[in-house]
Amino acid sequence: MEGTVTPHELAAAFAEHRERLLAVAERRLNPLLRRRLSPEDIVQQTYSAAAQRLGYLADHRDVPIYVKLRTLLLQTLVDAERRHLGAAARDACRETTGDDADEILADRPADVTTPVSRVDRNERHALLRRALATLPPNDRAILTLRHFDGLTNTDCAAALGIAPKAASIRHVRALERLQKALEAMSCFGDGGRRAP
Repeated sequence: MEGTVTPHELAAAFAEHRERLLAVAERRLNPLLRRRLSPEDIVQQTYSAAAQRLGYLADHRDVPIYVKLRTLLLQTLVDAERRHLGAAARDACRETTGDDADEILADRPADVTTPVSRVDRNERHALLRRALATLPPNDRAILTLRHFDGLTNTDCAAALGIAPKAASIRHVRALERLQKALEAMSCFGDGGRRAP
């Protein structure tokens, strides 16, 4: 029926995109939560959330279903962090043993971030977020899939329901638009140039 997504359609879409969603969950799951949840748990919770929000999946048919499922997965991750790391009950941060602590520390970078470099990084991230927000949704989607989710061009094409060549062209054009937006917002472009 027009305007709805059936449970069968959801199951088919989820089966098609499951590995991509699992890869996003693997990269985004907070290391402190891994004692309580696995990426697989997050994917299963995302499926449950999607099953309860079939209307959301049916809205805006021009947005690929993978993008909607990915959004639900990111919301599931945020909810899990709030529930487990923000809870006043048992503290997930205190659930590490000596061996676990060594494993967590092994994943940290060798050099420590200085306050100045942290401020610089935060400013660059804020600039990037502002520039991305100026782009059309299709540009944001292809850049997110390629650079934040690490999908290949072929995977992006499949996720967005377009031909690989179209995904490649969209990616290049989105990068060009992002570069122009960044230049306009920073000291490297005319929009941010300081007077001598």
